[in-house]
Amino acid sequence: MKRLTVIFCSTIALAIAGCNDAPTTDSAAKGDTATASKPDTTATAATEAPAPPLDSAAMMKAWGAYMTPGEQHKMLAAQNGKWEGKVTMWMAPGAPPSESKSTTVNQMILGGRYQESKHSGSFGGMPFEGKSIVGYDNIKKVFISTWIDNMGTGVMVAEGPWDAASKSITFTGSMVDPSTGKECKFREIMTFTDDKHQKMEMYNTPGGAKEYKTMEIEYTKK
Repeated sequence: MKRLTVIFCSTIALAIAGCNDAPTTDSAAKGDTATASKPDTTATAATEAPAPPLDSAAMMKAWGAYMTPGEQHKMLAAQNGKWEGKVTMWMAPGAPPSESKSTTVNQMILGGRYQESKHSGSFGGMPFEGKSIVGYDNIKKVFISTWIDNMGTGVMVAEGPWDAASKSITFTGSMVDPSTGKECKFREIMTFTDDKHQKMEMYNTPGGAKEYKTMEIEYTKK
C-alpha cells in the first residue's frame, strides 16, 4: 500500500510540474519575452539515457526478506503468556523507592511479526494500563518498541540492538517531560534472564540532567 501511495504521489507531482512548465496560450500568442528566451530542453531530454527498468524479481525477493519473521521474532514469541511484575520506582535521584505489582500479557500479532503487550497495575493509587508493540526490523537490524498508556497522550518510540553476551536489548529514545513540556532522553534495558524471568530497567535524563534510574521491573512468567 505504501508503494502504491508513493507511485501515485510521484505521478501527481510530475503532472503538476508539467503544467507549471508549459506556457499559457496568451503568453505564447503575445510573444512573451521570458517564454521566448527559455532554452529548449527537448533535445537534451531526448538524448538522456532512460532510467533502467526495475528488477521486479529482485524487488520481490528483498520485500520477501523484509516481511518474513526470523529468529528474533521467534525469541519474542517465546515470551507469550502472562507475566507478574514486581515494580520499583524512584521519583528523583536519591529518593526512597516505591513498590507495586503489575501484570503483563504478551501475544504475537500480524503473523508473528510483532509482540503486543498489555500491562496493568497501579500508579500513585490510580489504576494504570499501558500497551507496547515490539518488533524486529529485518532491514535496520534493531528491535523497535512503541509505548502508550493512560497516564499521557503521547507515544514513546525507541529502538536498540540485541546483545548476545548479556542476553539483553538496550532501547534508546526520547519522551516528553510533562512538567517542562520538553523532550528528555531515556534508556531502557530489557534482560532475558531465562525462560521464566526477565528484568526491565529504565533510566531518564529529565531536563538534560544527569541520567538516573527511575524504574525496575522484575518479571516472573506464570
